[in-house]
Amino acid sequence: MSGTSSKRAVRLGDQLLREVADLLSRKVKDPRVKGTTLTGIQLSNDLRHAKIFFSVIGDEEAIRNAQKGLESAKGFIKREVSLVMELRYTPEIVFKHDPSLRQGAHMEKVFQGLRSGAPEDRDA
Repeated sequence: MSGTSSKRAVRLGDQLLREVADLLSRKVKDPRVKGTTLTGIQLSNDLRHAKIFFSVIGDEEAIRNAQKGLESAKGFIKREVSLVMELRYTPEIVFKHDPSLRQGAHMEKVFQGLRSGAPEDRDA
């Protein structure tokens, strides 16, 4: 039975992620969340807790601003999700920064440097 529950959590998590991404692009007017990309979700098997991962291009201040904007919009997002998705409980949402895009960009820069024979930038 737990396998079924886990599959359901994955399926509903994907749907929840699409709904939140749609809300961010169409209805959330906070300029701090512009340019924010949702990169993944972890929905608990009991469907009560969701970690939504986001990425944003920019420095640490841009990340903090995006985090604050997402936190500010959380109540609106939960309310809208509860209207669209037929769930007994609307999950508690936690937004977490996903550094993988920045790490990927850094690795690409390193690889380009290696291909061109330029010394690697070790400070980035």
